[in-house]
Amino acid sequence: MVIRLLRMIGIVQTLHQIGVFIYQWYWVPLLLVYVAIIVTILIENRNPTKTIAWIMVIVFIPVIGIVIYYFFGQKFKKIKVFRVQNREKHIRLLRVWDRLSPIMDDNLEVLRQSIGPLSRVFTFLKNQRIAPPSLHNSVELLINGERKFPELFQAVREAVHHIHLEYYIFDPDDIGLALIALLEKKAAAGVTVRIIADAFGSPKLRGQRRRFMNAGIQFISFMPVTFTSLANGNYRNHRKIAIIDGRTAFVGGINISDRYVNSGRYPLYWRDTAVKIQGDAVNVLQTHFWMNWHLAEGQPFNLRDGYFHTTPVSPLGSAAVSFAFSDPGSNAPYNMEAMLIGIAEAEHTVRICTPYFIPSEEVSTALQLAAAAGVKVELMLPAQSDSFLVQHASFSFLKPLLERGVTVYLYEKGFIHAKTLCIDGRLAYVGTVNLDIRSFYINFEVSAIIDDADLCAQLDEQFETDKLDSTPLTREVWMRRPRWKRGVDSLCRLLTPLL
Repeated sequence: MVIRLLRMIGIVQTLHQIGVFIYQWYWVPLLLVYVAIIVTILIENRNPTKTIAWIMVIVFIPVIGIVIYYFFGQKFKKIKVFRVQNREKHIRLLRVWDRLSPIMDDNLEVLRQSIGPLSRVFTFLKNQRIAPPSLHNSVELLINGERKFPELFQAVREAVHHIHLEYYIFDPDDIGLALIALLEKKAAAGVTVRIIADAFGSPKLRGQRRRFMNAGIQFISFMPVTFTSLANGNYRNHRKIAIIDGRTAFVGGINISDRYVNSGRYPLYWRDTAVKIQGDAVNVLQTHFWMNWHLAEGQPFNLRDGYFHTTPVSPLGSAAVSFAFSDPGSNAPYNMEAMLIGIAEAEHTVRICTPYFIPSEEVSTALQLAAAAGVKVELMLPAQSDSFLVQHASFSFLKPLLERGVTVYLYEKGFIHAKTLCIDGRLAYVGTVNLDIRSFYINFEVSAIIDDADLCAQLDEQFETDKLDSTPLTREVWMRRPRWKRGVDSLCRLLTPLL
Protein backbone atom coordinates (compact mmCIF):
# COMPACT_ATOMS: atom_id res chain seq x y z
CA MET A 1 0.00 0.00 0.00
CA VAL A 2 2.82 2.39 0.97
CA ILE A 3 4.75 1.49 -2.18
CA ARG A 4 1.69 2.14 -4.34
CA LEU A 5 1.16 5.49 -2.61
CA LEU A 6 4.79 6.46 -3.21
CA ARG A 7 4.46 5.55 -6.87
CA MET A 8 1.37 7.71 -7.16
CA ILE A 9 3.18 10.61 -5.49
CA GLY A 10 6.06 10.11 -7.89
CA ILE A 11 3.71 10.20 -10.89
CA VAL A 12 2.07 13.37 -9.59
CA GLN A 13 5.45 15.01 -9.09
CA THR A 14 6.53 14.01 -12.58
CA LEU A 15 3.33 15.42 -14.08
CA HIS A 16 3.84 18.60 -12.08
CA GLN A 17 7.36 18.95 -13.40
CA ILE A 18 6.14 18.41 -16.94
CA GLY A 19 3.44 21.02 -16.40
CA VAL A 20 5.96 23.51 -15.02
CA PHE A 21 8.24 22.83 -17.98
CA ILE A 22 5.40 23.37 -20.47
CA TYR A 23 4.29 26.52 -18.63
CA GLN A 24 7.79 27.95 -18.73
CA TRP A 25 8.78 26.86 -22.23
CA TYR A 26 5.51 26.55 -24.20
CA TRP A 27 6.44 29.64 -26.18
CA VAL A 28 9.40 27.89 -27.79
CA PRO A 29 7.43 25.44 -30.01
CA LEU A 30 4.76 28.10 -30.55
CA LEU A 31 7.44 30.54 -31.67
CA LEU A 32 8.84 27.93 -34.04
CA VAL A 33 5.37 27.42 -35.54
CA TYR A 34 4.94 31.18 -35.98
CA VAL A 35 8.36 31.53 -37.59
CA ALA A 36 7.69 28.58 -39.91
CA ILE A 37 4.35 29.99 -41.05
CA ILE A 38 5.72 33.50 -41.58
CA VAL A 39 8.68 32.13 -43.55
CA THR A 40 6.24 30.08 -45.65
CA ILE A 41 4.20 33.19 -46.42
CA LEU A 42 7.32 35.12 -47.38
CA ILE A 43 8.75 32.48 -49.71
CA GLU A 44 5.41 32.18 -51.53
CA ASN A 45 6.19 35.61 -53.05
CA ARG A 46 2.65 36.89 -52.69
CA ASN A 47 1.61 40.45 -53.29
CA PRO A 48 3.49 42.39 -50.53
CA THR A 49 0.25 43.93 -49.24
CA LYS A 50 -1.34 40.51 -48.85
CA THR A 51 1.80 39.15 -47.20
CA ILE A 52 1.78 41.92 -44.58
CA ALA A 53 -1.95 41.46 -43.97
CA TRP A 54 -1.58 37.74 -43.24
CA ILE A 55 1.43 38.31 -40.98
CA MET A 56 -0.62 40.87 -39.03
CA VAL A 57 -3.49 38.39 -38.62
CA ILE A 58 -1.12 35.69 -37.35
CA VAL A 59 0.80 37.98 -34.98
CA PHE A 60 -2.08 40.01 -33.54
CA ILE A 61 -4.65 37.21 -33.26
CA PRO A 62 -2.70 34.55 -31.36
CA VAL A 63 -3.46 30.90 -32.19
CA ILE A 64 -6.77 31.77 -33.88
CA GLY A 65 -4.83 33.63 -36.56
CA ILE A 66 -2.86 30.46 -37.32
CA VAL A 67 -6.10 28.48 -37.66
CA ILE A 68 -7.56 31.11 -40.00
CA TYR A 69 -4.42 31.03 -42.11
CA TYR A 70 -4.42 27.21 -42.22
CA PHE A 71 -7.93 27.07 -43.64
CA PHE A 72 -8.09 30.22 -45.76
CA GLY A 73 -4.63 31.66 -46.29
CA GLN A 74 -2.55 28.94 -47.87
CA LYS A 75 -2.00 28.62 -51.58
CA PHE A 76 -3.85 25.34 -51.71
CA LYS A 77 -3.08 22.72 -54.32
CA LYS A 78 -6.64 23.24 -55.55
CA ILE A 79 -5.39 26.19 -57.61
CA LYS A 80 -2.91 23.89 -59.34
CA VAL A 81 -5.76 21.47 -60.02
CA PHE A 82 -7.80 24.28 -61.57
CA ARG A 83 -4.88 25.21 -63.80
CA VAL A 84 -4.24 21.65 -64.92
CA GLN A 85 -7.92 21.09 -65.72
CA ASN A 86 -8.16 24.42 -67.52
CA ARG A 87 -5.14 23.45 -69.61
CA GLU A 88 -6.58 20.04 -70.45
CA LYS A 89 -9.90 21.51 -71.59
CA HIS A 90 -8.22 24.27 -73.58
CA ILE A 91 -6.03 21.76 -75.40
CA ARG A 92 -9.16 19.96 -76.57
CA LEU A 93 -10.49 23.24 -77.96
CA LEU A 94 -7.31 24.42 -79.68
CA ARG A 95 -8.09 22.70 -82.98
CA VAL A 96 -11.43 24.46 -83.23
CA TRP A 97 -9.79 27.74 -82.19
CA ASP A 98 -7.05 27.46 -84.85
CA ARG A 99 -9.62 26.66 -87.52
CA LEU A 100 -11.62 29.77 -86.60
CA SER A 101 -8.56 32.04 -86.37
CA PRO A 102 -8.97 33.61 -89.87
CA ILE A 103 -12.61 34.43 -89.10
CA MET A 104 -11.60 36.00 -85.79
CA ASP A 105 -8.98 38.14 -87.52
CA ASP A 106 -11.59 39.36 -90.01
CA ASN A 107 -13.94 40.21 -87.14
CA LEU A 108 -11.19 42.13 -85.35
CA GLU A 109 -10.58 44.20 -88.48
CA VAL A 110 -14.29 45.07 -88.58
CA LEU A 111 -14.08 46.12 -84.93
CA ARG A 112 -10.99 48.25 -85.55
CA GLN A 113 -12.90 50.09 -88.26
CA SER A 114 -15.90 50.50 -85.93
CA ILE A 115 -14.47 51.48 -82.54
CA GLY A 116 -10.79 52.10 -83.19
CA PRO A 117 -8.45 51.63 -80.19
CA LEU A 118 -11.25 50.22 -78.03
CA SER A 119 -11.11 47.12 -80.24
CA ARG A 120 -7.86 46.22 -78.43
CA VAL A 121 -9.97 44.69 -75.69
CA PHE A 122 -11.30 42.16 -78.21
CA THR A 123 -7.79 41.61 -79.60
CA PHE A 124 -6.49 40.95 -76.09
CA LEU A 125 -9.19 38.35 -75.40
CA LYS A 126 -8.47 36.65 -78.72
CA ASN A 127 -4.68 36.67 -78.31
CA GLN A 128 -4.95 35.22 -74.81
CA ARG A 129 -7.33 32.55 -76.16
CA ILE A 130 -9.97 33.52 -73.65
CA ALA A 131 -12.84 34.22 -76.05
CA PRO A 132 -13.22 34.95 -79.77
CA PRO A 133 -14.93 38.11 -81.04
CA SER A 134 -18.36 37.47 -82.51
CA LEU A 135 -20.34 39.83 -84.75
CA HIS A 136 -24.03 40.19 -85.63
CA ASN A 137 -25.46 39.27 -82.22
CA SER A 138 -28.67 40.56 -80.69
CA VAL A 139 -28.34 42.07 -77.21
CA GLU A 140 -31.00 43.37 -74.83
CA LEU A 141 -30.31 45.25 -71.61
CA LEU A 142 -32.35 43.98 -68.65
CA ILE A 143 -32.68 46.29 -65.66
CA ASN A 144 -33.53 44.51 -62.41
CA GLY A 145 -35.18 41.15 -61.88
CA GLU A 146 -38.48 42.61 -63.03
CA ARG A 147 -37.07 42.64 -66.57
CA LYS A 148 -34.82 39.59 -66.48
CA PHE A 149 -37.08 36.94 -65.00
CA PRO A 150 -39.96 37.26 -67.50
CA GLU A 151 -37.42 37.01 -70.35
CA LEU A 152 -35.65 34.06 -68.74
CA PHE A 153 -38.89 32.17 -68.03
CA GLN A 154 -40.11 32.74 -71.58
CA ALA A 155 -36.84 31.44 -73.03
CA VAL A 156 -37.05 28.36 -70.79
CA ARG A 157 -40.65 27.70 -71.90
CA GLU A 158 -39.50 27.76 -75.53
CA ALA A 159 -36.53 25.41 -74.98
CA VAL A 160 -36.52 22.30 -77.17
CA HIS A 161 -33.09 20.76 -76.61
CA HIS A 162 -31.31 21.88 -73.43
CA ILE A 163 -31.26 24.36 -70.57
CA HIS A 164 -27.98 25.12 -68.78
CA LEU A 165 -27.98 27.22 -65.61
CA GLU A 166 -24.90 28.30 -63.64
CA TYR A 167 -25.60 30.53 -60.64
CA TYR A 168 -23.93 31.70 -57.46
CA ILE A 169 -27.29 32.11 -55.68
CA PHE A 170 -30.27 29.93 -56.55
CA ASP A 171 -32.80 30.25 -53.74
CA PRO A 172 -35.78 27.86 -53.53
CA ASP A 173 -38.13 30.78 -52.80
CA ASP A 174 -41.07 31.92 -54.93
CA ILE A 175 -38.99 32.72 -58.03
CA GLY A 176 -36.70 29.74 -57.55
CA LEU A 177 -39.49 27.22 -57.00
CA ALA A 178 -41.46 28.56 -59.97
CA LEU A 179 -38.37 28.09 -62.13
CA ILE A 180 -37.80 24.58 -60.76
CA ALA A 181 -41.40 23.64 -61.54
CA LEU A 182 -40.94 24.89 -65.10
CA LEU A 183 -37.66 22.98 -65.43
CA GLU A 184 -39.44 19.82 -64.30
CA LYS A 185 -41.98 20.24 -67.09
CA LYS A 186 -39.27 20.78 -69.67
CA ALA A 187 -37.29 17.76 -68.44
CA ALA A 188 -40.46 15.64 -68.66
CA ALA A 189 -40.84 16.83 -72.26
CA GLY A 190 -37.36 15.54 -73.10
CA VAL A 191 -35.33 18.72 -72.71
CA THR A 192 -31.94 18.17 -71.04
CA VAL A 193 -31.59 20.33 -67.94
CA ARG A 194 -28.28 20.89 -66.14
CA ILE A 195 -27.77 23.14 -63.10
CA ILE A 196 -24.52 24.26 -61.48
CA ALA A 197 -25.17 26.12 -58.23
CA ASP A 198 -22.43 27.33 -55.93
CA ALA A 199 -22.50 25.34 -52.69
CA PHE A 200 -21.72 28.39 -50.54
CA GLY A 201 -24.11 30.78 -52.28
CA SER A 202 -26.97 28.27 -52.68
CA PRO A 203 -26.94 26.06 -49.56
CA LYS A 204 -30.73 25.57 -49.51
CA LEU A 205 -30.85 24.24 -53.06
CA ARG A 206 -29.19 21.02 -51.94
CA GLY A 207 -32.48 20.21 -50.25
CA GLN A 208 -33.96 19.88 -53.75
CA ARG A 209 -31.58 17.08 -54.81
CA ARG A 210 -34.16 14.31 -54.60
CA ARG A 211 -36.69 16.42 -56.49
CA PHE A 212 -34.11 17.08 -59.22
CA MET A 213 -33.22 13.40 -59.40
CA ASN A 214 -36.83 12.31 -59.69
CA ALA A 215 -37.42 14.89 -62.43
CA GLY A 216 -34.35 13.87 -64.42
CA ILE A 217 -32.64 17.22 -63.83
CA GLN A 218 -28.86 17.00 -63.56
CA PHE A 219 -27.68 19.06 -60.60
CA ILE A 220 -24.22 19.86 -59.22
CA SER A 221 -23.47 21.71 -56.00
CA PHE A 222 -20.22 23.45 -56.91
CA MET A 223 -17.35 22.87 -54.45
CA PRO A 224 -19.23 21.91 -51.27
CA VAL A 225 -17.77 23.28 -48.06
CA THR A 226 -17.26 20.80 -45.21
CA PHE A 227 -15.04 20.89 -42.14
CA THR A 228 -12.37 18.93 -43.99
CA SER A 229 -12.60 21.23 -47.02
CA LEU A 230 -13.06 24.64 -45.45
CA ALA A 231 -10.53 26.03 -47.91
CA ASN A 232 -13.10 25.47 -50.65
CA GLY A 233 -15.03 28.35 -49.11
CA ASN A 234 -12.41 30.70 -50.48
CA TYR A 235 -13.01 29.73 -54.13
CA ARG A 236 -16.55 30.46 -55.22
CA ASN A 237 -18.37 30.24 -58.53
CA HIS A 238 -19.77 33.76 -58.66
CA ARG A 239 -21.09 33.50 -62.24
CA LYS A 240 -24.74 33.99 -63.22
CA ILE A 241 -25.30 32.37 -66.60
CA ALA A 242 -28.32 30.83 -68.32
CA ILE A 243 -28.04 29.16 -71.75
CA ILE A 244 -31.07 27.91 -73.64
CA ASP A 245 -30.67 25.73 -76.76
CA GLY A 246 -27.24 27.24 -77.42
CA ARG A 247 -28.86 30.29 -79.03
CA THR A 248 -30.05 32.46 -76.14
CA ALA A 249 -28.06 33.36 -73.04
CA PHE A 250 -28.35 35.60 -70.00
CA VAL A 251 -25.44 36.98 -68.02
CA GLY A 252 -25.06 39.72 -65.41
CA GLY A 253 -25.40 40.38 -61.71
CA ILE A 254 -28.92 38.99 -61.16
CA ASN A 255 -29.16 35.70 -59.27
CA ILE A 256 -32.21 33.44 -58.94
CA SER A 257 -33.86 34.90 -55.86
CA ASP A 258 -36.91 36.92 -54.83
CA ARG A 259 -34.55 39.62 -53.53
CA TYR A 260 -33.87 40.67 -57.12
CA VAL A 261 -37.53 41.51 -57.75
CA ASN A 262 -38.73 44.73 -56.17
CA SER A 263 -42.19 43.44 -55.30
CA GLY A 264 -42.28 44.87 -51.77
CA ARG A 265 -41.45 41.56 -50.11
CA TYR A 266 -38.05 42.94 -49.16
CA PRO A 267 -37.86 46.52 -47.85
CA LEU A 268 -34.55 47.21 -49.61
CA TYR A 269 -34.77 48.27 -53.26
CA TRP A 270 -32.37 46.18 -55.36
CA ARG A 271 -30.83 47.76 -58.48
CA ASP A 272 -29.15 45.30 -60.80
CA THR A 273 -28.33 44.70 -64.45
CA ALA A 274 -28.19 41.74 -66.83
CA VAL A 275 -28.03 41.28 -70.57
CA LYS A 276 -29.79 38.85 -72.91
CA ILE A 277 -27.63 37.68 -75.81
CA GLN A 278 -28.67 35.81 -78.94
CA GLY A 279 -26.30 34.69 -81.67
CA ASP A 280 -22.98 32.93 -82.16
CA ALA A 281 -21.52 34.54 -79.03
CA VAL A 282 -23.60 32.11 -76.96
CA ASN A 283 -21.26 29.33 -78.11
CA VAL A 284 -18.50 30.86 -75.99
CA LEU A 285 -20.62 30.75 -72.84
CA GLN A 286 -21.63 27.21 -73.73
CA THR A 287 -17.99 26.16 -73.94
CA HIS A 288 -17.19 27.55 -70.51
CA PHE A 289 -20.28 25.97 -68.99
CA TRP A 290 -19.07 22.66 -70.43
CA MET A 291 -15.64 23.21 -68.86
CA ASN A 292 -17.10 24.02 -65.44
CA TRP A 293 -19.51 21.08 -65.64
CA HIS A 294 -16.60 18.70 -66.15
CA LEU A 295 -14.49 20.51 -63.53
CA ALA A 296 -17.30 19.81 -61.03
CA GLU A 297 -17.33 16.18 -62.20
CA GLY A 298 -20.74 16.28 -63.80
CA GLN A 299 -21.85 13.50 -66.15
CA PRO A 300 -19.84 14.11 -69.36
CA PHE A 301 -21.51 15.35 -72.52
CA ASN A 302 -20.23 16.23 -75.99
CA LEU A 303 -20.64 19.77 -77.29
CA ARG A 304 -21.19 18.41 -80.79
CA ASP A 305 -24.41 16.70 -79.70
CA GLY A 306 -26.53 19.76 -80.40
CA TYR A 307 -24.91 22.00 -77.78
CA PHE A 308 -22.18 23.75 -79.71
CA HIS A 309 -23.36 25.17 -83.02
CA THR A 310 -20.70 25.71 -85.67
CA THR A 311 -23.00 26.18 -88.65
CA PRO A 312 -23.56 29.79 -89.76
CA VAL A 313 -26.73 31.46 -88.60
CA SER A 314 -28.54 34.45 -90.01
CA PRO A 315 -27.43 37.74 -88.42
CA LEU A 316 -29.66 38.54 -85.48
CA GLY A 317 -28.33 42.00 -84.71
CA SER A 318 -25.41 44.37 -84.97
CA ALA A 319 -23.68 43.76 -81.65
CA ALA A 320 -20.11 42.51 -81.37
CA VAL A 321 -19.71 40.36 -78.27
CA SER A 322 -16.84 38.69 -76.45
CA PHE A 323 -16.33 37.54 -72.88
CA ALA A 324 -13.70 37.83 -70.19
CA PHE A 325 -13.46 34.78 -67.95
CA SER A 326 -11.32 34.36 -64.87
CA ASP A 327 -11.02 31.83 -62.08
CA PRO A 328 -8.47 30.72 -59.45
CA GLY A 329 -6.65 28.72 -62.11
CA SER A 330 -6.31 31.58 -64.59
CA ASN A 331 -2.77 32.47 -65.57
CA ALA A 332 -3.68 36.14 -65.13
CA PRO A 333 -6.58 38.25 -63.81
CA TYR A 334 -8.17 38.47 -67.26
CA ASN A 335 -11.30 40.34 -66.18
CA MET A 336 -9.22 43.05 -64.53
CA GLU A 337 -6.87 43.25 -67.50
CA ALA A 338 -9.74 43.57 -69.97
CA MET A 339 -11.06 46.50 -67.92
CA LEU A 340 -7.63 48.14 -67.74
CA ILE A 341 -7.21 48.04 -71.51
CA GLY A 342 -10.64 49.60 -72.06
CA ILE A 343 -10.10 52.35 -69.48
CA ALA A 344 -6.68 53.14 -70.93
CA GLU A 345 -8.21 53.62 -74.40
CA ALA A 346 -11.11 55.82 -73.21
CA GLU A 347 -11.31 59.27 -74.79
CA HIS A 348 -14.50 60.77 -73.37
CA THR A 349 -16.32 58.88 -70.61
CA VAL A 350 -15.88 55.98 -68.20
CA ARG A 351 -18.95 55.05 -66.17
CA ILE A 352 -18.77 52.33 -63.56
CA CYS A 353 -21.34 50.73 -61.27
CA THR A 354 -20.11 48.32 -58.61
CA PRO A 355 -21.49 47.25 -55.22
CA TYR A 356 -18.02 46.57 -53.79
CA PHE A 357 -15.02 48.80 -54.44
CA ILE A 358 -11.73 47.44 -53.20
CA PRO A 359 -9.65 48.07 -56.31
CA SER A 360 -6.24 46.75 -57.12
CA GLU A 361 -3.45 49.31 -57.44
CA GLU A 362 -3.68 48.87 -61.21
CA VAL A 363 -7.39 49.72 -61.38
CA SER A 364 -7.08 52.68 -59.01
CA THR A 365 -4.17 54.07 -61.01
CA ALA A 366 -5.98 53.55 -64.34
CA LEU A 367 -9.03 55.50 -63.11
CA GLN A 368 -6.89 58.31 -61.74
CA LEU A 369 -4.84 58.61 -64.93
CA ALA A 370 -7.95 58.61 -67.13
CA ALA A 371 -9.52 61.41 -65.05
CA ALA A 372 -6.27 63.38 -64.96
CA ALA A 373 -6.02 63.09 -68.77
CA GLY A 374 -9.43 64.70 -69.23
CA VAL A 375 -11.71 61.68 -69.44
CA LYS A 376 -14.96 62.07 -67.50
CA VAL A 377 -14.73 59.20 -65.00
CA GLU A 378 -17.84 58.50 -62.91
CA LEU A 379 -18.07 55.82 -60.25
CA MET A 380 -21.32 54.75 -58.58
CA LEU A 381 -21.34 52.85 -55.28
CA PRO A 382 -24.05 52.02 -52.75
CA ALA A 383 -24.39 54.65 -50.03
CA GLN A 384 -24.85 51.80 -47.56
CA SER A 385 -23.09 48.50 -48.21
CA ASP A 386 -24.22 45.15 -46.87
CA SER A 387 -20.78 44.70 -45.29
CA PHE A 388 -19.33 46.96 -42.58
CA LEU A 389 -15.74 46.06 -43.47
CA VAL A 390 -16.23 46.54 -47.21
CA GLN A 391 -18.10 49.82 -46.70
CA HIS A 392 -15.29 51.40 -44.71
CA ALA A 393 -12.50 49.81 -46.72
CA SER A 394 -14.09 51.16 -49.93
CA PHE A 395 -14.15 54.72 -48.56
CA SER A 396 -10.42 54.52 -47.83
CA PHE A 397 -9.74 54.16 -51.59
CA LEU A 398 -11.82 57.16 -52.66
CA LYS A 399 -9.71 60.14 -51.54
CA PRO A 400 -6.96 59.84 -54.21
CA LEU A 401 -9.61 59.28 -56.90
CA LEU A 402 -11.50 62.39 -55.82
CA GLU A 403 -8.29 64.40 -55.78
CA ARG A 404 -7.54 63.40 -59.40
CA GLY A 405 -11.00 64.33 -60.68
CA VAL A 406 -13.02 61.10 -60.50
CA THR A 407 -16.68 61.82 -59.72
CA VAL A 408 -18.18 59.47 -57.13
CA TYR A 409 -21.91 58.96 -56.58
CA LEU A 410 -23.43 57.20 -53.59
CA TYR A 411 -26.64 55.41 -54.58
CA GLU A 412 -29.30 55.95 -51.89
CA LYS A 413 -32.53 54.48 -53.27
CA GLY A 414 -31.47 51.01 -52.15
CA PHE A 415 -28.58 48.68 -52.85
CA ILE A 416 -26.93 48.93 -56.25
CA HIS A 417 -25.67 45.46 -57.13
CA ALA A 418 -25.02 46.13 -60.84
CA LYS A 419 -21.55 45.36 -62.16
CA THR A 420 -21.26 47.45 -65.32
CA LEU A 421 -18.70 49.57 -67.13
CA CYS A 422 -19.48 51.75 -70.15
CA ILE A 423 -16.68 53.48 -72.09
CA ASP A 424 -17.22 56.33 -74.57
CA GLY A 425 -20.78 55.18 -75.19
CA ARG A 426 -19.40 52.40 -77.42
CA LEU A 427 -18.02 49.59 -75.25
CA ALA A 428 -19.99 47.95 -72.45
CA TYR A 429 -19.03 45.44 -69.78
CA VAL A 430 -21.96 43.66 -68.12
CA GLY A 431 -21.19 40.73 -65.86
CA THR A 432 -20.58 39.34 -62.41
CA VAL A 433 -17.29 41.11 -61.65
CA ASN A 434 -17.05 43.42 -58.66
CA LEU A 435 -14.19 45.89 -58.54
CA ASP A 436 -12.41 44.03 -55.80
CA ILE A 437 -9.50 41.66 -55.33
CA ARG A 438 -11.74 38.63 -54.76
CA SER A 439 -13.48 39.02 -58.11
CA PHE A 440 -10.21 39.63 -59.94
CA TYR A 441 -8.17 36.79 -58.47
CA ILE A 442 -10.21 34.26 -56.49
CA ASN A 443 -13.76 33.77 -57.76
CA PHE A 444 -15.03 32.22 -60.97
CA GLU A 445 -16.27 35.31 -62.84
CA VAL A 446 -17.51 36.35 -66.28
CA SER A 447 -18.13 39.64 -68.04
CA ALA A 448 -19.83 40.14 -71.39
CA ILE A 449 -17.94 42.77 -73.40
CA ILE A 450 -20.18 44.36 -76.00
CA ASP A 451 -19.80 46.85 -78.83
CA ASP A 452 -23.34 48.07 -79.47
CA ALA A 453 -24.27 51.74 -79.62
CA ASP A 454 -27.91 51.18 -78.61
CA LEU A 455 -27.07 49.09 -75.56
CA CYS A 456 -24.41 51.58 -74.46
CA ALA A 457 -26.90 54.43 -74.86
CA GLN A 458 -29.33 52.55 -72.62
CA LEU A 459 -26.59 51.96 -70.04
CA ASP A 460 -25.70 55.66 -70.06
CA GLU A 461 -29.37 56.61 -69.76
CA GLN A 462 -29.79 54.25 -66.80
CA PHE A 463 -26.69 55.73 -65.20
CA GLU A 464 -28.24 59.20 -65.49
CA THR A 465 -31.46 57.88 -63.95
CA ASP A 466 -29.54 56.31 -61.07
CA LYS A 467 -27.71 59.60 -60.48
CA LEU A 468 -31.08 61.14 -59.59
CA ASP A 469 -31.23 58.69 -56.68
CA SER A 470 -27.63 59.32 -55.67
CA THR A 471 -25.61 61.91 -53.80
CA PRO A 472 -22.30 63.15 -55.22
CA LEU A 473 -19.34 62.56 -52.92
CA THR A 474 -16.83 65.40 -53.22
CA ARG A 475 -13.40 65.59 -51.67
CA GLU A 476 -14.67 68.28 -49.30
CA VAL A 477 -17.55 66.07 -48.13
CA TRP A 478 -15.14 63.13 -47.71
CA MET A 479 -12.78 65.28 -45.60
CA ARG A 480 -15.65 66.50 -43.42
CA ARG A 481 -16.40 62.96 -42.29
CA PRO A 482 -15.53 62.45 -38.59
CA ARG A 483 -11.93 61.51 -37.93
CA TRP A 484 -12.97 58.32 -36.18
CA LYS A 485 -14.78 57.16 -39.34
CA ARG A 486 -11.73 57.86 -41.46
CA GLY A 487 -9.69 55.98 -38.89
CA VAL A 488 -12.03 52.98 -39.18
CA ASP A 489 -11.67 53.24 -42.97
CA SER A 490 -7.91 52.95 -42.65
CA LEU A 491 -8.10 50.00 -40.25
CA CYS A 492 -10.53 48.12 -42.51
CA ARG A 493 -8.28 48.83 -45.47
CA LEU A 494 -5.52 46.80 -43.82
CA LEU A 495 -7.75 43.73 -44.16
CA THR A 496 -8.71 44.31 -47.81
CA PRO A 497 -6.23 41.78 -49.20
CA LEU A 498 -8.08 39.12 -47.20
CA LEU A 499 -11.68 40.18 -47.99
